[in-house]
Amino acid sequence: MRRLTYYIAVSVDGRIAGPADEVEFYPQPEEYTAWMMEEYPDTLPTHVRKHLGLEGRPNRHFDTVVMGRRTYEPALAVGVTSPYAHLRQYVVSTSQDELDPAVTVVREDPLALVRRLKAEEGPLDIYLAGGAALAGAVLAEIDRFVVKLYPVVAGAGHPMFTAAGFAPAELELADLRTFASGNVVLTYDRRG
Repeated sequence: MRRLTYYIAVSVDGRIAGPADEVEFYPQPEEYTAWMMEEYPDTLPTHVRKHLGLEGRPNRHFDTVVMGRRTYEPALAVGVTSPYAHLRQYVVSTSQDELDPAVTVVREDPLALVRRLKAEEGPLDIYLAGGAALAGAVLAEIDRFVVKLYPVVAGAGHPMFTAAGFAPAELELADLRTFASGNVVLTYDRRG
């Protein structure tokens, strides 16, 4: 069975974006950025991969991405209708129009979608790109959390999860990467 991985940037105070969806406040030092491009090139949008000279690089972790409408919107704002052309793309939304045949808009229960994708055969996992409402809706199905902790306090903004009920789940630390800049990448797997 494939894993669903929530690969997410977060501030020290647990915010994945500012109140108006700002993300530019996350510091991107060279050493950290180089590591991210090497370890997780599949999480970079296709047009960014091309710009960085990573076009054609094989996917290391994921062959599928699941995102909410608000996560999809920044690509649309710059005219990109298929932001992860190197992955199978699903946008969970009740209001998003289908704009590109490479992007499947899913109006059904996101849990059903995730369970169906996880049951497929394949060597690579599923990238949950967010946002907070979608992550909250599928929290019970998230197997791995790759938390990119940035040395910044946002003060306000969107938390990692919204609309999730109280359901504590124990996690096991699978990997820890620290950088001189203060950036930390914590990888946790769900126990059991």
